[in-house]
Amino acid sequence: MAANYYDLLGVARDAGDKEVRQAYRKLAREHHPDVNGGDEASEEKFKQINEAYRVLSDPDKRQKYDKYGDNWANWEQIEAAQARSGPGGNFRWSNLGGDGDAVFTFGDGGSNPFEDLFANFGQERRRPAPVEYSASITLEEAFRGTIRVLELPQGRRLEVKIPPGVDDGSRVRVAAGEGRQGTVYVVVSVEKHARFQREGRDLYTDVEVPLEDAVLGGEITVPTLASRVALTIPPETQNGRRFRLAGQGMPELRKSDQRGDLFATVNVKLPTGLSQDQRDLFQQLRDSRDGQGG
Repeated sequence: MAANYYDLLGVARDAGDKEVRQAYRKLAREHHPDVNGGDEASEEKFKQINEAYRVLSDPDKRQKYDKYGDNWANWEQIEAAQARSGPGGNFRWSNLGGDGDAVFTFGDGGSNPFEDLFANFGQERRRPAPVEYSASITLEEAFRGTIRVLELPQGRRLEVKIPPGVDDGSRVRVAAGEGRQGTVYVVVSVEKHARFQREGRDLYTDVEVPLEDAVLGGEITVPTLASRVALTIPPETQNGRRFRLAGQGMPELRKSDQRGDLFATVNVKLPTGLSQDQRDLFQQLRDSRDGQGG
């Protein structure tokens, strides 16, 4: 049985997004292959941690995982079986504690519920599996949403709308015809970005701050995926300090009005090409601080 995702990250089932994210970052650093010299056990643990975070950081996937446990990816088949049983029917699914153990509950009915249930599952297995296509998009397209045109058999073309907020590995379901045989899944691959790193709905970037602004305070402009925003730099800001720009991250899938945050890490830029007068000013500063220990 697969490891429980909450246990993998060491968080409670009611843990908030921030707690899940912090636990993931700590474990990812600890088990990253580059840190552990290619150790196979650490590499496998790293993969499990990433899979757990991929599910628990996505509200929709997390809700399905809480309901169906290890079978969350098969939620469509499970709910289809529930629908076939009808209102007040014989079939009900429950997941106990999210540990992968499932309970099928049957009520009174005129037919044998086990025969009906597993006969239906057999029919599902005999049907052709939905076709999958891959689509590579940029981070900007994942932010805004985009459109891809698929080339289907027999020269058919299908326009697919990829919604804002999709992440690497997201599957977009598209009805390309009647019934399940007409279902197409588009598996999204999000390209790496030169400026931003993504973790769930949050983005991370580095920003250059001139030395004089870091010392005296100032204001810089930070680029985002939507526009540019002003960031106030307090006096005596240290190199490596991180600022949180609320609501400037990625939109939540199917809730594009809700967005993550952008975290900007300060990279203090030392001046070059100083004039003699400017060097003299730095010398005066050093002389004035001698003996202060700072």
